[in-house]
Amino acid sequence: MGVKPDSWIRKMAVEHKMIEPFVDHQVRHDVISYGLSSYGYDIRVTDEFKIFTNVYSAIVDPKHFNPDSFVDYKGSNCVIPPNSFVLARTVEYFRIPRNVMTICLGKSTYARCGLIVNVTPFEPEWEGYVTLEISNTTPLPARIYANEGIAQVVFLEGDDVCEVSYADRKGKYQSQKDIVLPRI
Repeated sequence: MGVKPDSWIRKMAVEHKMIEPFVDHQVRHDVISYGLSSYGYDIRVTDEFKIFTNVYSAIVDPKHFNPDSFVDYKGSNCVIPPNSFVLARTVEYFRIPRNVMTICLGKSTYARCGLIVNVTPFEPEWEGYVTLEISNTTPLPARIYANEGIAQVVFLEGDDVCEVSYADRKGKYQSQKDIVLPRI
């Protein structure tokens, strides 16, 4: 198993529609960078956000998550309340091959401001828009930007294909189109 370089990512994106839309270079001018990088792909989020709020003093429970714990917001940027988080979905739609797994990691520009993107894998044969959780670990409000880089996806290609893929298991987050809340 090895990390895949930009030439492999470009080929897979173009020939197999692994990433759509695909930006075949790093966009950096006056934005937090996104697009193809040396050994990964920097993804963006759309302008739709779900901002966590605890107006109902609810307990956060992944088995019984209350959707009223979020406020829907649309805009070119989003302010995350102190010690809180938002959910957002990627601009990019992914189709992960059966012999590939990815790891999604937050960008250092945001990390240096106390904003953390959850580390998450995209399993073999998973496809869809990615729902990301972006946490504000600071005691101050913090801003994130739509349509600019938020995280990097690193691609790992296996020597063999997996026996059972995410699609085979009929994974609960397969083919998601919108921001998806926790499911069991």
